[in-house]
Amino acid sequence: MLDPGHSHALDAAADAVAPDPEIQAERDHLAASREALHRMREDVIGTGTALGDAVADKVTNEVLRRARKKRAEELVDLPDVPLFFGRLDYAPGDVFEAGPGEGHTATRTPEADRVYIGRRHVHDRAGNPMVLDWRAPISIAFYQATADDPMGARLRRRYGFSGRAELTAFEDEPLTPGAAAPGGGRLLAAEIERPRSGPMRDIVATIQPEQDDLVRAPLERSLCVQGAPGTGKTAVGLHRIAYLLYAEGRRLGRGGVAIVGPNRSFLSYIRNVLPALGEVDVRQTTVEDMLGAVPVRRAEDPEAALVKGDARMAEVIRRDLWSTLREPVEPLVVQRGSRRWRLYPEEMSEILSELRGRGVAHGSGRELLAHRLAHAVLTRIEEAGEACDDRTHNQVRRDRAVRAAVLWMWPKADPAKLVLGLLTDPERMARAAEGVLTPEEQAVVMLPGRPRGPRSAKWSLSDLALVDEAAGLIERPASLGHIVVDEAQDLTPMQCRAIGRRAATGSVTVLGDIAQGTAPGAATDWSVLLRHLGKPDALLSVLDRGYRVPAQIIDFAARILPRIAPGLGAPVAVRQAPGALTLVDAAEGGLAEAVVRACRAELRREGSVGLIAADADIPALNRALADAGLEAAVLGETEDALEANRLVCVPATLAKGLEFDAVVVAEPAAVVAAEPRGLHRLYVVLTRAVSSLTVVHAAPLPEALTDH
Repeated sequence: MLDPGHSHALDAAADAVAPDPEIQAERDHLAASREALHRMREDVIGTGTALGDAVADKVTNEVLRRARKKRAEELVDLPDVPLFFGRLDYAPGDVFEAGPGEGHTATRTPEADRVYIGRRHVHDRAGNPMVLDWRAPISIAFYQATADDPMGARLRRRYGFSGRAELTAFEDEPLTPGAAAPGGGRLLAAEIERPRSGPMRDIVATIQPEQDDLVRAPLERSLCVQGAPGTGKTAVGLHRIAYLLYAEGRRLGRGGVAIVGPNRSFLSYIRNVLPALGEVDVRQTTVEDMLGAVPVRRAEDPEAALVKGDARMAEVIRRDLWSTLREPVEPLVVQRGSRRWRLYPEEMSEILSELRGRGVAHGSGRELLAHRLAHAVLTRIEEAGEACDDRTHNQVRRDRAVRAAVLWMWPKADPAKLVLGLLTDPERMARAAEGVLTPEEQAVVMLPGRPRGPRSAKWSLSDLALVDEAAGLIERPASLGHIVVDEAQDLTPMQCRAIGRRAATGSVTVLGDIAQGTAPGAATDWSVLLRHLGKPDALLSVLDRGYRVPAQIIDFAARILPRIAPGLGAPVAVRQAPGALTLVDAAEGGLAEAVVRACRAELRREGSVGLIAADADIPALNRALADAGLEAAVLGETEDALEANRLVCVPATLAKGLEFDAVVVAEPAAVVAAEPRGLHRLYVVLTRAVSSLTVVHAAPLPEALTDH
């Protein structure tokens, strides 16, 4: 074994002749682990599900088959992904806790007990662990141990791999008194900076201590992570889901989990992360899909979107819904045999008022009203000396006269029809919004045209939250166990309320960056957003150390921060990359030609290339690339745009949350001019690069970038 603190890389030519014995031993362990994982999967697939001849239970067998299929999917080996990425060495004979169901046996040598840390648990035929899951308690030391607090370990080893996941190097870091402070070394830096084509990958090999603390936060704790570009906030959210499913699988199995992203392109970008970690049963959705009770057919005017997203709309909808209740005008007469039992309008009105004031869901209120009316009738019957029981109560409750009275007093409500009626009837809106919205605000939220019903209405994304608010008042939705919300700063208060209803008894992980808020009414204060989510006690954590975006790029983009988020500190970049930023003035040669040259130059290097421009400029720039012989996919047009080509044309409105090794930004001034919060959008666009950023402009750069 190499002396602690040393790194060892294998020369390709030397490897072809005689592999280094230490690296060969590690390769052998990797190969044996892959073989063991393959056997584990084959054992699952080969497991029978039938209960035998004595019991022919088709339902149970189907449940078992589904569980077997899910487990088999979790054990799929990904050949391009290393099965383990690190190792902890302990003194021989040390006892450690490997985690639930993972045994307590290390790979034992005369020098040390070794624990390999990887993306999932792998054991041999005897049940001894060959690779321990990164989420197991003992794995915490891989991310958190220092020389001052080694957490029982003596040495931490990191591995380097080639593009096909072939082990080619390792680096040892001693965890003994007097050793140098951990910095991760060359291999950690190389892994963080490694070019990444296609969708996002997991970061289990490079999780930093402050990220690990958030990932392993208990299920009961709701988190809000304010993260600057490149700080890994999205990765924290995804890995927290994976950790919670490992640590709290049974609890979350009852309620379920979900990830809410800003758009489908973003979900396409992150879709491979959880499967690579063995988690294949997590719903990934957008706000539009989660709330999609009606189809979205138009873009909302920013002024209308601002009002419709305001939490005051909840009160308007509540008033309108409860205004549908009607006072009784005729007595209720229930006939049983030769006798008639009567309830007068004032008695029924008192029951109606009592239920209205109890705060029950509108939908369940109808059933409660039927029970209360039946109880009042039964009281009359009992006072006359007749015996009553539950059967009598049910007969009266289902009586035609009682059902008719309930239908009159408490009409059924359809959420979409209710909101449609409210947004197309100015007088009805005026009644519901009196003292809540100004007349001008009432006018701006009205739907265009004269739709005959919910299906023909031209709904917007903002309308979905209104319909969902009505639906939540009628019947409360089931709560999930945990929800991760990414790019949450763009959620409106009404959208927060909708998501909060789905996490009423669960917890949330809220991810975002106030400086990247681009939606009308984007959040400027996390405490306000968390209150609308129903999680005012969520722990707010700040990630301000950027590991992926170089200082030269982040410092350039941060020039905008005083204009868009004056109270927010500038992010601190860990990496320095001289020459990472290039400004190209294309005023004379033409913008398109300069963009083509910049893209061609970046394609000569390794990694992904994103051309980002104002949405309206993307078609022309894409044609210019094609005319120059450069093939580029357009994000948003196909689901596999991020995988189909190294060069991707990205509309500025879809850039949030993505990253590319190289980014070419075309005409920043056009990005700023395209929308009311254009400077916020430009900040997003300028922080998508992790290796190099080329800014091409024919018009002058925005003042925020030049005034420094």
